Amino acid sequence: MTINIKKCTLEDSRKLQEISYETFNETFKHQNSPESMNAYLEKAFNLKQLEKELSIISSQFFFVYLNNEVAGYLKINTNEAQSEEMGDESLEIERIYIKNKFQKHGLGKYLLNKAIEIAMKCNKKKIWLGVWENNKNAIAFYKKMGFVQTGTHSFYMGDEEQIDFIMTKTLI
Repeated sequence: MTINIKKCTLEDSRKLQEISYETFNETFKHQNSPESMNAYLEKAFNLKQLEKELSIISSQFFFVYLNNEVAGYLKINTNEAQSEEMGDESLEIERIYIKNKFQKHGLGKYLLNKAIEIAMKCNKKKIWLGVWENNKNAIAFYKKMGFVQTGTHSFYMGDEEQIDFIMTKTLI
């Protein structure tokens, strides 16, 4: 089993769009209306939006490969790119998704460790993320990895307001 991580570039925008649609659908389709899902997918993962996000200096995307096949991806934000005001000493994991068929191979932990490694190189003191309150598997994973709930914020799936737990891990 070979695991590799590759930083995404603008040339990866279509591949990023494909895996974003696939993993978001796999994760949330069964718990949300088709209308809400479609509205979110079109807004968050259209090519123009992804190209814009790929061009932001304070954001980075990474693909994780298992045996040379794209298995998932990670998006991290620092400084002003963070989706909440967390300050310059924090790094945000905005997205971390693994395709269903590649789950239970340690890839989520691999990506999380990549984010922690980057945070430490950048002298960040905390790493944080938002996770949907109904995503019990992800919440359990983050708790196991040392994150604690430190707040909540609203997340909009189309017109539907949902609650994300803000989970934080202190690094230093």
